Amino acid sequence: MSRILFERQQHIATLTLNQPELRNSISEIEVVEEFIECLNQASNDPQLRCLIITGAGTAFSSGGNIKHMLNKEGMFAGQANDVRENYGKVIQRIPLALHNINIPTIAAVNGPAVGAGCDLAMYCDMRIASTKASFAESFIKVGIIPGDGGAWILPRIAGYGRAAEMAFTGEAISAEQAYEWGMLNKLVEPEQLMDEALALAERIAVNPPQALRATKQLLRAGTTLPLDSVLQMSAAIQANLHQTEDHIEAVSALIERRPANFKGK
Repeated sequence: MSRILFERQQHIATLTLNQPELRNSISEIEVVEEFIECLNQASNDPQLRCLIITGAGTAFSSGGNIKHMLNKEGMFAGQANDVRENYGKVIQRIPLALHNINIPTIAAVNGPAVGAGCDLAMYCDMRIASTKASFAESFIKVGIIPGDGGAWILPRIAGYGRAAEMAFTGEAISAEQAYEWGMLNKLVEPEQLMDEALALAERIAVNPPQALRATKQLLRAGTTLPLDSVLQMSAAIQANLHQTEDHIEAVSALIERRPANFKGK
């Protein structure tokens, strides 16, 4: 059985963490390799315009495999220097890949998102959660810190004070609480989750693919670059997009009041 399922429907792909018996843990090197391969496949496919990430079974992702932590196995094996190198080789590749993927991403959070699983959801551009979901920045509960970049992303999504509360207590918050805190785009009943995620993806996928990817690039840059740098970057990207066939098609379709037919050119 594949640890990761990758399915495509026209311009939308769905990546499913597929280890329900392990609550979709993501600290095994084999899982990370498959996950990165799927993200690269999505990034390199010019026809794809949105990626949905979800989990099989009752959990979104439990994050690190705590049995491996206890037994010093896998990425947790060895002395301090070994573990430090393993973090860079394994779990830290996930936030970098999600940050750098060039199409919009939606986390469809079907159940508990714990530790690195919580951060995985936060690294997606948008989040829709089932009422059965919960979120826990739970590293402190096992005596460690967010080693996967959670301290970078969670304050950007939840705000510093709420991120601090989650990280310092390690306690889970409900999907309802996460929605009230602005961490979610939408909260739905479990049976509606994938339909709602697909509906949002379809609203995104009707737009020109080059402009979608450029917008994603610009939004990500805006989290770290100063305004003048973002403005310069915007002008350069905009100049290129004005030369595309899809730009002409988009303007023509608006003027002619018809659906646009984008070709990614």
